[in-house]
Amino acid sequence: MKRRTALVGLGALFAGACSKISESRAGQSLFDMAENWHLKAHRALANRQALAPEFAKSDISPVFKGNGSITVDSDIYRDQLSKGFPDWRLRIGGLVKNEMSFSLENLRTLPQRTQITRHDCVEGWSAIGEWTGPQLSLLLDAAEVLPAANFIVFYCADILYGKRYYESVDMVDAYHPQTIVAHALNGEPLPEKNGAPLRMRIERQLGYKHPKYLTGIEAVASLDDIEGGKGGFWEDNYGYQWYAGM
Repeated sequence: MKRRTALVGLGALFAGACSKISESRAGQSLFDMAENWHLKAHRALANRQALAPEFAKSDISPVFKGNGSITVDSDIYRDQLSKGFPDWRLRIGGLVKNEMSFSLENLRTLPQRTQITRHDCVEGWSAIGEWTGPQLSLLLDAAEVLPAANFIVFYCADILYGKRYYESVDMVDAYHPQTIVAHALNGEPLPEKNGAPLRMRIERQLGYKHPKYLTGIEAVASLDDIEGGKGGFWEDNYGYQWYAGM
């Protein structure tokens, strides 16, 4: 994924995200104000459970390209990929009553949601695909998230530009019915380039909020002490907005 040239939503008014203004305290305050306005406006205007548009099978794109990381550069990943990920685990922890660990087979045996949605990338391209997996809310309910939790953090196996990839959402998007842990794309196991064996689909947000190669989910009260403290890889390192709702 290339470094974008403008912030999402109202942040586009402050287009020079990598300019000197963004490096100043006053400049960063403007960006933070824009993001907070965008989040509050989106929440106020949209029903908390409003669905992203869904499409027909005839609308599915012939190619759904990979972007950002298109593999995990490790011997363990390559071995698991060749065998169908028999030992891959998705762990859930943090502010939960029950820490849990799911195999790929565990996740496939849970109630599934299939949705045909459009993926919108900040680079300007879109693609429509059919995604299948259990709703994140099902896993969080099984783990019994504690009241102190305000955010859900997603940890990934891939390293991008030398840094660990991760992302996060608030509890509204975490419990949204279209937020799923996807293991299939267009009726087939998730391809390597698209995040095999697991990736998040957070359908009301832009593509960089859909982390791939998923290994862990953590419920937290604050994002301040996680990695760079801004809630995601692109947010920490390149000034992207944490909230990327459409």
